[in-house]
Amino acid sequence: MSKKIYRVVLTGGPAAGKTTLISRILKEFKQDDGWRVITIPETVTELISGFGINPFGVCMSMLKFQDFVIADQVHKEKLALEAAEVVPEDKVLIVYDRALLDDKAYISDEDFAEVLMRVAGKTEAEVLAGYDAVLYLVTCAKGAEFAYNLGNTARSESIEYAREIDDRTLSAWSGYSNLRIIDNSVNFEDKINRAIREIYRVIGEPEPMVKKRKFLISMPDMAQLTEKYRAAEIDMVQTYLVMTNPSIERRIRRERNGGEQLYFYTEKHFRDDGTKWDTEKPITEKQYNGYMLEADPELRSVSKTKYRFVYDSRRFEIDVYPFSSEKAVMFIYGEKPEHCVPDGIEILSEVTGDPQYKNKALSRADSL
Repeated sequence: MSKKIYRVVLTGGPAAGKTTLISRILKEFKQDDGWRVITIPETVTELISGFGINPFGVCMSMLKFQDFVIADQVHKEKLALEAAEVVPEDKVLIVYDRALLDDKAYISDEDFAEVLMRVAGKTEAEVLAGYDAVLYLVTCAKGAEFAYNLGNTARSESIEYAREIDDRTLSAWSGYSNLRIIDNSVNFEDKINRAIREIYRVIGEPEPMVKKRKFLISMPDMAQLTEKYRAAEIDMVQTYLVMTNPSIERRIRRERNGGEQLYFYTEKHFRDDGTKWDTEKPITEKQYNGYMLEADPELRSVSKTKYRFVYDSRRFEIDVYPFSSEKAVMFIYGEKPEHCVPDGIEILSEVTGDPQYKNKALSRADSL
């Protein structure tokens, strides 16, 4: 087997979740599964915290500071590639905590091009050709202000400045063809899961299905749960499409989160060996309406309100359907036993794997 090296940049505004995502990547891509993960720490934080080299105040100009940043970043990226070639694993994932184009957010385009060529001997196009994907995590200061927590002693941005930096950083990377934007339209855990899914797509492997259990529950007081656990409330309409391939189930989904409408196209792939995985991509409203013309005429669209929250370090989801006022469906993600649930939730039965409670079956149902 020939060695495969994948190079993924994690970037975004301040307090976007990069540190959490890196920790998750290290757990996801394990050596036991044939992976070696090489992480490149954020250069700016190293220079400010570790070396006392600081562009803020009277230490030096921002332009001179970028000489240090770009030189150090180029050196570390070169070492990472050399290390990737000699490690024994055949699959290597290099993860950059920010990369060269992040520096473009702090100086003019002309100054950046000049410093890049003088220090690194490269053009911007040559730099971008060295990455396989860029995952852009939007700062919590946009859409998740309650979670804004810098947690980084090398930085001290206000929420307003964090938003400004987020805009400038995204603009710096906007010319890259394989830019994936991970916003705050979902809760934080789902944001990290979305980023992990993008990495699986980059490397061309199916994402392992997250273990989850499904339960039929008595209808809880959703207003109370929402207030207590800050549950995200999302209105969904899911429509199954005519299958054009017997091993691929297709569906589209419309979500309303607050005043925003989002649209998704999903394929569930089935292999002969029993394995399965999902691929999903956001689509436009126009594309969504086009897919609606392919809706399976034998199945109704499934409408529901999904409540997502975290309790006892696990993710919970409760689906409430308009045709059922007394019962709901609850999902628990993780390994802990089902009795570790919030007060006020009464489990009636476990329905994990029960075809009667799959969304496709519910498209034919009139009650739970």
